[in-house]
Amino acid sequence: MSQVFHRHCHQTLPTVASGHGVYLTDTQGKHYLDACGGAAVSCLGHNHPAVLDAIRAQLDTIPYAHTGFFTSATSEALADMLTGLAPSTINHAYLVSGGSEAMEAALKMARQYWVEVGELQRQHFIARRQSYHGNTLGALSVGGNAWRRAPFAPLLMDTSLIAPCYAYRDQRADESAYEYGLRVANELEAMLLEKGPETVIGFIAEPVVGATAGALTAETGYFTRIREICDQYNILLILDEVMCGTGRTGRFFAFEHEDIIPDIVAIAKGLAAGYQPIGATLAADHIYDAIASGSGFFQHGHTFMAHPTACAAALATLKTLKQDGLIDAAAQQGKALKSALQGTFSSHPFVGDVRGRGLFLALELVADKQTKQPFASQRPLAKQIKQTAFDNGLMCYPMGGTIDGKQGHHILLAPPYIIEQSHIDEITEKLMITINTCTSQ
Repeated sequence: MSQVFHRHCHQTLPTVASGHGVYLTDTQGKHYLDACGGAAVSCLGHNHPAVLDAIRAQLDTIPYAHTGFFTSATSEALADMLTGLAPSTINHAYLVSGGSEAMEAALKMARQYWVEVGELQRQHFIARRQSYHGNTLGALSVGGNAWRRAPFAPLLMDTSLIAPCYAYRDQRADESAYEYGLRVANELEAMLLEKGPETVIGFIAEPVVGATAGALTAETGYFTRIREICDQYNILLILDEVMCGTGRTGRFFAFEHEDIIPDIVAIAKGLAAGYQPIGATLAADHIYDAIASGSGFFQHGHTFMAHPTACAAALATLKTLKQDGLIDAAAQQGKALKSALQGTFSSHPFVGDVRGRGLFLALELVADKQTKQPFASQRPLAKQIKQTAFDNGLMCYPMGGTIDGKQGHHILLAPPYIIEQSHIDEITEKLMITINTCTSQ
């Protein structure tokens, strides 16, 4: 019996033995195409030599030193590189160990900003239904993943949730995509007026929604209007790019597609491609300056923040993305994969929507294509798809509760940026076999 407290107490997992490129191999010699990057993490694939070399070199120098006493060359270089990739108003990187930490830091940073400028009455966040921002209590509080929130609801802080931008389900027949986007964006203004904008810290959103709703992209104009509302009512815009950032959508930051600039943005997952745990919370100058010119101390911290070895892995990852043109590759291969999925599943009776951007894509499954009726919520379809695909040598990321936390199912795909046409063919073929098998049961 394993002494590891696994995610599921009654599940027997194979043991991973090795990885190369887009494939992982278990101790029995079976190969699995990693079409989800674990959880949108493995952007470079597995065992990339440049990242491994960087980690080894850092281990030979200094693996760890506490940031209460020292900075490090790798953390300074990583912050320089990240802020160099960001808009000119974002010049400060707070380096942590993962996505939930990055979002937790974002929440506390946003609150402290208002404390520093003397607006202590600001204590509320507004976010969206069908979102996910992490598993720590603060991050879970501002997420809209009903299933993950439910057991811990009594412990969560109160957050106001508005509608996601979910055109496939919510766009009316009498409105254009642009009109629909504006309508749901204006829910932010309505909520601000209801709560009192002077009490609100900020609005939180994923530029492309990840695990909870499956690669939902916003309609053109949606985020432009969101930014206008935030500016009009003087609240912060906090973007969660933990899943969709670091090049996955074909731009380094997913918000670049929307032609907006946030006040705070969180990234993680692909930042070091899974070779080390790391995340970052990037802050605009006015956030940093308020703290620096006020108390001078961000009242937050983690033991392993700005970890030198993790920073070395992230630096090597970013350099590889640039040198090998992999962000452009994510855009091009994303178009190829999306086209293949649309061609394969456009007439499939149980696939209602193929969506996403870059190599961040999803299929929404339906029981009836014409009415968009979902499969029964009590049916464990996501679990069946994950296991069947895995048995077929394909790793994908299915979830239930796509529509409202209870109804709906989708399959999220987030493969490494190094995929080739043969891998795209294998993904679509094995997905077709998997979906046919699971929907015929």
